[in-house]
Order: sequence, then structure tokens, then C-alpha cells
Amino acid sequence: MSTILPKHRRLAAGISMAALVAFPLAACSSESDEGSDSASASSESSEQSAEGAPEPVAAIDSLTGDATQITLDAGFADALESLGLEPGVVGGADLIDGALRFPITGGNVTVFEPGEVSPYVIGQIQHVDSGLSLTAGDTTVELTNLNVDPGASRVYGDVSVNGETAVESAYLFALNGNTLNPLEAEGDTAVLEGTEVYVSPVAAELLNDTFDTDAVTEDLLVGIAQITVNTTSGD
Repeated sequence: MSTILPKHRRLAAGISMAALVAFPLAACSSESDEGSDSASASSESSEQSAEGAPEPVAAIDSLTGDATQITLDAGFADALESLGLEPGVVGGADLIDGALRFPITGGNVTVFEPGEVSPYVIGQIQHVDSGLSLTAGDTTVELTNLNVDPGASRVYGDVSVNGETAVESAYLFALNGNTLNPLEAEGDTAVLEGTEVYVSPVAAELLNDTFDTDAVTEDLLVGIAQITVNTTSGD
């Protein structure tokens, strides 16, 4: 006889299984899923720079801020409403006027001219101790400690259910860098804006299984990202 798990138990189990599937794919990526990984991209970019060409537009070895903002798409808000999910924030994050904002706490980033290197934005952008929450009834899912990997076109993060860790470093969101605007720099800040953020295939399946729906698809647009960084590296 089968046993029906409570909803939050099913979510935790599903996330754990999905993470096992996602991790072997973590190294296979590019802006258009052509299969180059971020580690290889970093190595290739270093070799190219050592040879004298191309030079990066910007290279920040140690990020000290400022924030990643995602302006939520109306379709994503409608999907959450159809599921009866109430979005919220965790830690230092903010949700103001339809935009999520996560403080940048560390990482590194190197930006090249588009077309000179693929991918042309590489590194890691970390957001420790902040995140997004989704609540339905007595179940709250928190997606925290987001790590943006622009070279892999993915966002990873930790997932908890009702305060209990379900999985760490899960593949949560996919990025489309084809819509990224040219780097804008002024003073000690630089802005990368225009990247589309989508629900990952893993996250879509988990949400659908958990909330008994097919409303969440892997091509569901979450919103448009704007990453603002300090151009002076930390110590």
C-alpha cells in the first residue's frame, strides 16, 4: 500500500532527486546552451588575455556589492497567483514595486566585448543570506544564497521547506544572455542589464509535482535582471 507524504515532505524528496539529475549537467553550458562550461571559459579567457587579445572590458576579482535586481514579468506573477502562491523575501532581500532585489555579497566577474569571447561574461555573483520565499497554506519554500554563474547561464541556490534544508546548490533559474545590453559604467559602479531569467526545468518539475499543476513551465519568464556591481575590488 502506498503512503502519501505531506506536501512539504514530497517537495523535499523531489528536490533531492532533481538535484542528483542537475549536478552532472552543471558544467555543460553557454549563453545559447552550446556546451562550454564556465571553468573552461575562465581558462580560455585567461589564456587569451595572456596572449594579448582580447582584453576584458571590465575585470573585478572580488565583488563587494551592490545588488542584483529582477523586475518580475506579469506572466510569472499570474502563474504564482494561479497556484495560490504568495511571494516574499528572505534576509536582506527586498520586493518593491514588482522587483526583487538581492544584495551582492561576493564573487568575481569579467566582461568582454560581445563576439570576442563566448560566453562574454564569466565569473560568479553571490548573494549570501538573502532570497525568495513562496508560501501556500502552511508550506513555505525558501530559495536562498543565490549564486549567479553567467558563464553557465544558470542560477544556483539553497532550498528549504518550512525552515528545514532540502538541498543545497540546486539549479533554480536559467539565464538568456542574448538580451543583455552593453555594459554601462559610471564612477565606481557598472551595470549589466537585460538578461532574461527563466524557471529552470528542474524547478518547473518540482513546483508542478508539489502543487499538483502544470502551470509552471521551463520556459516561464521570471523577469529581467539588472546587476549593479562596485568596480573596485575588495581586499
